[in-house]
Amino acid sequence: MIGHNTIIEKNVKIGNNCKIGSNTVIRNSFIKDNVSILDNCVIGKKGFGFFPKNSKNLRYPHIGIVIINENCEIGCGATIDRGSMSNTEIGKNTFLDNQVHIAHNVKIGENTIIAGQVGIAGSSMIGKNVRIGGQAGISGHLKIGDNVDIAGGSGVIKDIPNNTKVMGYPAKNIREFLRENK
Repeated sequence: MIGHNTIIEKNVKIGNNCKIGSNTVIRNSFIKDNVSILDNCVIGKKGFGFFPKNSKNLRYPHIGIVIINENCEIGCGATIDRGSMSNTEIGKNTFLDNQVHIAHNVKIGENTIIAGQVGIAGSSMIGKNVRIGGQAGISGHLKIGDNVDIAGGSGVIKDIPNNTKVMGYPAKNIREFLRENK
């Protein structure tokens, strides 16, 4: 099913039993089976990457694609950038809430749940079974382990090991954060 005013551009493959909402733009993407993409999403546009120069910033090429694996749901207004030199990938059975931004080259593991208004900067790797609360931000080039919980509003600026719960800015172990902020 494809909603009203949706545009499916070049270099797109869509699997079986997919639902794509209205006013969505998809390009440079491989969407596997049983995926729901809700209204007003932009999937597969070029990422935000530049070679900074004093006189003129030069955009570097984005030649990767977006891969959305089986049984995912992408919420309204979400944006997922295509990779620059590799692919951006959403693991199977992962759910993104409304207004989530996934930057270029990000890899998200399976069974991950990301709440509204989360931003994940380029080239970060998110493990399996991760839960990220609303309005959290993850800086670029970080590794978030498996089974991690990131509380809403947290700012992640360093790697997080497996089986960890973090909160705050900068994000730290939730027990440490709560002890310091009584």
